Amino acid sequence: MRHVWKTGLAVLALSACATPAPPVTPGQTEQAVVAQLGRPSATYQLADGPEFEYNRGPLAQQAWMVRFDRSGRVLSARQVRSPEAFNSIRIGEARKKDVLETLGQPSETTRVFLNDYEVWSYRYKENDVWNSMMHVFFDHDGRVRMMQSGPDRLYDERRLDF
Repeated sequence: MRHVWKTGLAVLALSACATPAPPVTPGQTEQAVVAQLGRPSATYQLADGPEFEYNRGPLAQQAWMVRFDRSGRVLSARQVRSPEAFNSIRIGEARKKDVLETLGQPSETTRVFLNDYEVWSYRYKENDVWNSMMHVFFDHDGRVRMMQSGPDRLYDERRLDF
């Protein structure tokens, strides 16, 4: 029975590598993007226009942000479960709204009662290989106080030994 679970997880992990970028190009309209990709997971209103979030891959290890200009045309599409996106979050400055607009909706939320931190966790592939989680810790004012990366326990095969 254990090998069935491990095989299933291996298939999920390999399918993450095969998840392509959303088929959008600069200049496309919002309507064309929604027709191609469906309704977004979330929508954010930025200063220069809307941004649509599309979760991709198993258990949202990938998330794409499609940014539009004020006239509703695509400016860019980028994968945000990446070191570049994580590194753009400024500790001590960024707030929940900033993190949502940069990384999208978290995979999980928890609370650390010792420090009264709310923690948003994001699944991603570290170096396109390791199943990982980036944890973003917010204080009671909603400001990022620290970030910490670690393995995604969901893929830890030791958890499947029962």
